[in-house]
Amino acid sequence: MKGRKYVVLLGALFLLSAALTAYSQTPKINTNRVVYLINGALGDNAFYDSGEAGIKNIGRTYKVETRTIECNFDAGKFQPALDAAVQYADIIFVISYGFEDQLKAIADKYPNKIFVNIDTVVENPKKTITSVFFLAEQSSYLAGMTAALLTTTTSLKGVNKDKIVGVIGGDTDPIVSAFVFGFQNGARAVDPGVKVLTKSLGGAWDDSAKGKQAALQLYDQKADVIYQVAAAAGIGVLQAAAERGLYAIGVDTNQNDLEPGHVVASAVKNVGATIEKVFKTIKDGTYKPGQVINSGLADGGVDLDFTAKQQVLPKSIIDKVMQARQQIIDGKLTVKLYNGENVWQ
Repeated sequence: MKGRKYVVLLGALFLLSAALTAYSQTPKINTNRVVYLINGALGDNAFYDSGEAGIKNIGRTYKVETRTIECNFDAGKFQPALDAAVQYADIIFVISYGFEDQLKAIADKYPNKIFVNIDTVVENPKKTITSVFFLAEQSSYLAGMTAALLTTTTSLKGVNKDKIVGVIGGDTDPIVSAFVFGFQNGARAVDPGVKVLTKSLGGAWDDSAKGKQAALQLYDQKADVIYQVAAAAGIGVLQAAAERGLYAIGVDTNQNDLEPGHVVASAVKNVGATIEKVFKTIKDGTYKPGQVINSGLADGGVDLDFTAKQQVLPKSIIDKVMQARQQIIDGKLTVKLYNGENVWQ
C-alpha cells in the first residue's frame, strides 16, 4: 500500500514539474512594441485616422514603440503585412475586413501574440482573436433623426419642401449597411414620410471625386442633406454640400469644420479611444483573448457630435436628438441592429 502511494506521489510530482516547465517556457508578451495594421490607408480624416491617433497616444502615454502598416486596399499586401507585424511586435491591432482568413491563420500560428481585430467579429479556431464591434446603428439612428428634422425645417437656408435625405456608402458590405439601416430607422422615427435615397461607390473608398459626383446626383434629386459613410471618398460629399449650399453629415471623426456651415453633425466612431482602452487592459493584466467587445453610445464607442465653429441647426433640433441619445444610453430607447436586409433598394 505504501508503495502504491509512493508511485502516485511521484506521478503527481512529475505532472507538476512538467506543468511548471511548460509555464516557464511560455513566451512572455512584450508590450513595448505595437502594430496598427490597416487594410486601407491613412488620410481619410475618419476611421483609419482615428485609429492612428489612438496608436500615437499609446506611444506617448506608455513610452512604447509603434508602427503603422497600410495595405492601401491592395489584396497582395495584406499577408506580407501580417508577417511583418508578427516579426516586429507581440501586440497587433488590425482592421482585417476582406482578409479575415489570413488573420485567422496567422493568429492560430502565433497563439501567444495578441491580435485585436477592429470593427468586425473574427473568430479563429484557437479562440485567441479579440474583436471590437461598434454599434454604428446607434449613432446612425441619431444621424437619421437629424437629417429628417433638417429636411422638414424649410426655414433653414436651401431646404426645399420635399422631405428627401440621402446616404452614400463606400460599398454595400454589412458594416456600411448597418450605418444605412440605423440612418433609415432614425429618419423614419421622426417622419415616416421622409424619403431616404441610397447610393454606393462600389468600393471606391479613396476616390473623393466619385464621392462628390454621387452627392451632386442626390442633391439633384432634391436631397437636402446627405450622410456620408465613405471614408476618404466621403470628403467629396462634404465638398458637394458646400458647393450646392446644402448640408451633409460626417462620419467616424468630427468633420463638422471641414466645410463650415454645411456639415451639421458627425456620427463619430471612436476607434482610437477604444484601441487605447484595450491596450490599457493588456498593460494592467485584465485583457482576455477571444472576447467580443461591443462598443456603443453608453461606453463612448460611437456618438453623434454637433460641435462646430459654425452650427446652422436650430437648438430645437439638437435638443431633440440629444434627448433621444440619452434615452438610448439609459436603455429607454432601443435601436434595432442590422439584420441583413437589403437597405440599398
